[in-house]
Amino acid sequence: MKTLPLSIAAIVSAMPLISYAEDQVSVTTAAASTKQLNALIELALDSDTSRAQYAAQSQAMRQRGAASATLMDPKIKVGFGGLPTDSFKLDEDPMTNLSVGLMQQFERGSTLALNQRKANQQADGVSYQIQVRERDVANAITQQWLELGYLRYAASVIQDNQRLMTEMERYAQTNYSIGKSEAQDLLNVQLQRNKLDEKYQSNQQMQHRAKAQLSEWLGSQWLDSNPDIDASYQLSWSHLDGILQSNDGSQQFYTLLNQHPMAQIAESNIAASRTQVEVAEQAYTPQVGVEVMYAHRQANNMMGEPASDLLSAYLTMDIPLFTDNRQDKNVSAAQYQVGAAQYQKDTLLAQMNAQVNALMIDRTNLKERIERYQLRLLPQMTARIEAVERGYQNNTAQFGDVITASTDELALKVELARLITDLNQTNSKLASLLGGFEYQVSAPSAQYNKNKGNSK
Repeated sequence: MKTLPLSIAAIVSAMPLISYAEDQVSVTTAAASTKQLNALIELALDSDTSRAQYAAQSQAMRQRGAASATLMDPKIKVGFGGLPTDSFKLDEDPMTNLSVGLMQQFERGSTLALNQRKANQQADGVSYQIQVRERDVANAITQQWLELGYLRYAASVIQDNQRLMTEMERYAQTNYSIGKSEAQDLLNVQLQRNKLDEKYQSNQQMQHRAKAQLSEWLGSQWLDSNPDIDASYQLSWSHLDGILQSNDGSQQFYTLLNQHPMAQIAESNIAASRTQVEVAEQAYTPQVGVEVMYAHRQANNMMGEPASDLLSAYLTMDIPLFTDNRQDKNVSAAQYQVGAAQYQKDTLLAQMNAQVNALMIDRTNLKERIERYQLRLLPQMTARIEAVERGYQNNTAQFGDVITASTDELALKVELARLITDLNQTNSKLASLLGGFEYQVSAPSAQYNKNKGNSK
């Protein structure tokens, strides 16, 4: 009868318990991990220059709209008239005068007010880009956070198996030296241990890469000051769950998706297009201009008395008579643009609704697979390891069977962690589409801050 050393038996018997313990810890600390992640997202958004860029662009459009709603500057006209060419004297001919005039052009109808409204509507669309950026950054950081948490957990599992293989190698080396086992047992253990070393190094490489990618939003200085990130592959999604429950299991998410900033941008484009129709309709009203002239005369009139000064006033307007190829076509083009903008929003909502439904299918299947792992596969793996250990002690199992069972258990635990990570990453994508994130951030400043740009 062969017996495993107590150290190996303890590690083998404890490994399934480690999996359950890790699952319990990840569940109880999900809320704390979510709070820590939200703090990082808020930190990233506070220093995000793209949000400030959109805020500045929005304000620039509003200012241009205010400028476009102002009348054109009046024009002044100064000159002389009726000057005799034989003497070039101002006081010789009564017709000679020095004149000064003022001209003012007025826009058609309500064109100025409509242009300002259109500019504000377009600025609103740019402002919604800030929320789009916030959701994109939140989703990107969450994806990296979850991936890093999964890699950290996988590394801990690999380390557990490295310790097991080290003990097994010592045991195989001892048995081989006294002739109780064959060389293939020792070589097999050494091969498995080297494979684990390779997996661990690959894991560390991916962890460093994930941390480096986080520096895009958090900055390299933050990364340098926080080399060890306590990331988790499981988060709390209570807010998202509440949103999904409010939809009553329907596959139509249009009411929720209408609140998405991309949908709001499309709505702003529709509103701006409708305003452009009103602007085009103003072309049917005449454009008016006013001119006032004052002329001063220095010569005497025919009665020998000082000639009186002259005052002139003019009203100019264009008459939109030939509207077939200008005004009518512009209005028709603006109306077609409204339809195009509405079709664009409909297409966007259909695409996002399809994305949500696809993610909901993934979410449901991942939950079912995780449940299968937790209720069936992991308990079966526990029983298998115990059976292999008893079989080895009773000479009915080979030493290689012990190694195979332990490596299979490693793969199973990592697969379960991968599924949990995929489920949380799917939730993150859903939160990005349906507004399920819980971060809170203030509006960005439109004024340029060079320290914000250089802080990263």
